[in-house]
Amino acid sequence: MGAIFIDPTTLVGILAALAFVIIGFILKHGHLASLFVPAAIAVVFGCTLSSALATLTAKEVPRVLKSLRVLVGQKPTNPIDMIEEIVMLAEKARREGLLFLENYLEQVDDEFLRKGIQLVIDGAEPEVVRGVLETEIYSLEERHKVAQDFFESAGSFAPTMGIAGAIMGLIVALGSISDPDTLGPAIAAAFVATLYGVVFANCVCFPVATKLKNLHRKEVMMRELILEGVVALQAGNNPIIIRERLNSFLRPGDSKSKDKSDKLEEDGRETAV
Repeated sequence: MGAIFIDPTTLVGILAALAFVIIGFILKHGHLASLFVPAAIAVVFGCTLSSALATLTAKEVPRVLKSLRVLVGQKPTNPIDMIEEIVMLAEKARREGLLFLENYLEQVDDEFLRKGIQLVIDGAEPEVVRGVLETEIYSLEERHKVAQDFFESAGSFAPTMGIAGAIMGLIVALGSISDPDTLGPAIAAAFVATLYGVVFANCVCFPVATKLKNLHRKEVMMRELILEGVVALQAGNNPIIIRERLNSFLRPGDSKSKDKSDKLEEDGRETAV
C-alpha cells in the first residue's frame, strides 16, 4: 500500500484565499468582529450543506466523506514506476510463463493491476479481461462523480443561501427603521451572509470539486494504462513494444520509461560530457 502523506496544496490554497479575504477587509478599515454573525453562519453553512446533502442517498454519504482524503490520503502511484513493473512482468512472463505471475501476484501493491493479472492467470479471454477492467473503470467514474457533484452543488447553493440570509437580515433591520443607531449596523450584518455564501462557494466548494476532478482524471489515466498493459502482457507482446505503448499515456514533458539499453546509452553520453 502507498505511504500516507499530506498533500498541502488544497488546504494551503483554501486557507490563503480566506486569509486574503480577511486582509482585504482589514485594508478597507473593517472591523473583524463585524464579520462574525452567528445567524448568517447558521443560515449559509447550515442550509448549504443540508441542501447538498439532500442530493445524496444514504449510501452515497460515506463516499463524500471518504473523498475528503483529497487533503490527506495515499500517495498516488508514479505512472513511470507502474510502466516499469508491467514491463518487468511481461519480460518474466515471456521467459518463465504464467507460473511467475502466480508467484509474483502477492507482491503487487496496486489492486487494479492485481485483478488484471489474476484474470490472466485464470485464463480469461482477452475480451473478457478488457471488459471486466473497463467495467471497473466505469464504476470508479460513477463513484467519484458523487463527491464531485456534492461539492459543485454546495458551491452553487451557497451564494443563494447567502442572499437568503441577507434578506432575512434586512427584514430584521427594517423592523427597527425608526432607530437610526441600530439600523446601519443591522444592514451591514445582513450583507455578511452574502459574503459568506460567495466566499464559501468560490474559496472552498469549487476548489475542492475541481481538485477531486483532477485526481479522478489521473486515477482513470493510471487504470487505463494498467488495462492496456495487462492486455498486451496477456497477448505476449514484446516488452519493448509494451513500454512504448504505455509511454503514450504520459503527458508531454514527462520523463518517459526507458529500457536498459536506452539508460546505458544516456549514461554513456553524460559520462562523455
